[in-house]
Amino acid sequence: MLVAGLLFACMGVLIKLGSAQFSSNEIAFYRSFFGLLIVIAMLFKLRVSHITSHWRSHLWRSLSGSIAMMLFFYCITTLPLATAITLNYTSSLFLTVLTLVVFKDRFHLPVTVTLGLGFCGVVLLLHPTLERDQFVSGLMGLASGFLGAVALLNVRQLGQLGEPAVRVVFYLNLVATLMCGIFMMQGEVHHLSISNLPLLIGIGASATLAQLALTRAYSTGHTQVVSALSFSTIAFASLFGLLFWNETLPLSGWIGIALIISSGVLSLKLSPKHEE
Repeated sequence: MLVAGLLFACMGVLIKLGSAQFSSNEIAFYRSFFGLLIVIAMLFKLRVSHITSHWRSHLWRSLSGSIAMMLFFYCITTLPLATAITLNYTSSLFLTVLTLVVFKDRFHLPVTVTLGLGFCGVVLLLHPTLERDQFVSGLMGLASGFLGAVALLNVRQLGQLGEPAVRVVFYLNLVATLMCGIFMMQGEVHHLSISNLPLLIGIGASATLAQLALTRAYSTGHTQVVSALSFSTIAFASLFGLLFWNETLPLSGWIGIALIISSGVLSLKLSPKHEE
């Protein structure tokens, strides 16, 4: 999970660099396309078949993950890197809520207070940290967090069904390539060149390797430990944002990030566990 956290932060840096030449939909398409090529090669290398009897679970995971990715990439191009990634990582809060709703568990006091603190952190991060013209981007970041939680719930289910991580990531990249390609064609398509091709390949490679590490971690690791370590991405992103773009947040923004991280870890620890 630490490897995934570092790679996701590197992906964020590359996306922000690429936003000067490409739209977020183009970046999402190339990320998915190059990622798909890498995963296909891994399927052959590992001799893992793409055939599955759990195609509905793969479809839901891929659709929710693809839309979450498109929203997330847009946020990276318009918001400070640490802010965009933190909003996406509200997925842990939404995952706890979804788990309680899906399994009809009670919102007991500790979980309710923890979730409340987490969403207070969201408010502190969104206002007054963001300018008025960035507020919509902030809401899109929250939407990416919610859909990311849906995708993570499906990843857990696929892991329990015995689906290998490389197959899960294969279907995500396949669906994302098709979806992002359709959206990309609705706008201007910028020219590819030798100079910008390594950047796009780097986005696809870092994202795909991070997804493989994340899927492997959630499928085989202790959920609470993995979830806690996933927030390392925010730390890496904060450092990269400061180093490359001198991005700083007001004190309220850092307090908001701290609340979101701590409540995310606690909510996953306090929520009821269900094994299938």
